[in-house]
Amino acid sequence: MPERVVLCIGTKKGLFVAEGSKSRKRFELRGPFGEGVSVYSALIDRRRSARIYASSCNAFFGMKVLKSNDLGKKFKETASAPAFAKDDGRAVENIWAIEAGGDKKELLCGVEPASLFRSRDGGDSWEIVPGISDHEHSRQWQPGNGGLCMHTILRDGNRVHLGISTGGHYVSEDGGETFSAANTGIGAGFVPDPYPEFGQCVHKIARHPDAPGRLYMQNHGGWSEWDGPGGPRPGIGVLRSDDHGRSWYSIAEGLPSDFGFPIVVHPDDPDVVYVVPLEPSTRTCPEAKPAVWRTENGGRKWKKLRQGFPKKESFFTVLRDAMDIDDLKSPALYMGTTTGQLWIGRDGGEQWDCLFRSLPPINCVKVAVA
Repeated sequence: MPERVVLCIGTKKGLFVAEGSKSRKRFELRGPFGEGVSVYSALIDRRRSARIYASSCNAFFGMKVLKSNDLGKKFKETASAPAFAKDDGRAVENIWAIEAGGDKKELLCGVEPASLFRSRDGGDSWEIVPGISDHEHSRQWQPGNGGLCMHTILRDGNRVHLGISTGGHYVSEDGGETFSAANTGIGAGFVPDPYPEFGQCVHKIARHPDAPGRLYMQNHGGWSEWDGPGGPRPGIGVLRSDDHGRSWYSIAEGLPSDFGFPIVVHPDDPDVVYVVPLEPSTRTCPEAKPAVWRTENGGRKWKKLRQGFPKKESFFTVLRDAMDIDDLKSPALYMGTTTGQLWIGRDGGEQWDCLFRSLPPINCVKVAVA
């Protein structure tokens, strides 16, 4: 069977799956699955070529995890979903991240309020990971505008990196047994100390497996014009680390705004990174002109990519998990908007076209060649 490009599109009204050939000229859409219910996370599990997982977060009937064994032609619920113990005092309000674990059946799941769960049987049973969920800082984390969410889980051997809004970046060096805050250089312009030990509103973290130690981050940002005690603060929204996240520095110079949500690394080149700068007050692109920005040298210079986007005013937001990139020979990006459009950026983002125009508001986009 020829390889197919598979897209998982999590929306405010369920999960959609789009499938197309490697030419990416046309995609067939199916769904919604879990219709009418918000989907904030999805995983196309490359360990098993046809398996897809997705969250289904119903405010009335609780959290569900959906599983497909046929590349999203049909889904069923797993036997259970992450849940706190009855005497914990917390209740799962949302599932923000589903990621592959160390073996074929292990899954890691980040939830709101910010906690980490692990499944060892493909999602049928779940256990809390106490090293971070019961961390000494955990009861001091505060919700951001989108909630108190653990949205990023990155594995690098025994290292596990987590992104929490608003908790910051935490890293484990022992496979997830213990975690430490690692936020040196990450700003939080909304608190008196702009560089606290923890409490930053991290929006997303990304890495490339061929660049050990290097991480990229889209932080809350937007504080370069903040005019409170002490005057304006430096741009702190787009950051890089070269020491496994122990320290961070800004790479936002040249961008029209250091505020945004997604950050994506090219599959073949760890120096090539994509962001979507937004106005912090409106959460829309500067001057209401949609554009993705790309660096080809690890953040030293940035280039605007907007060929094919609307030239007139367009007021949408791109959320933290709503952009991804495939790993074909000439990779394409996929970007979903809060106004229901799914865009494809061909030739590494040089040319943008709209694949679907009338989906529900899009929360997440995941792509894989399967």
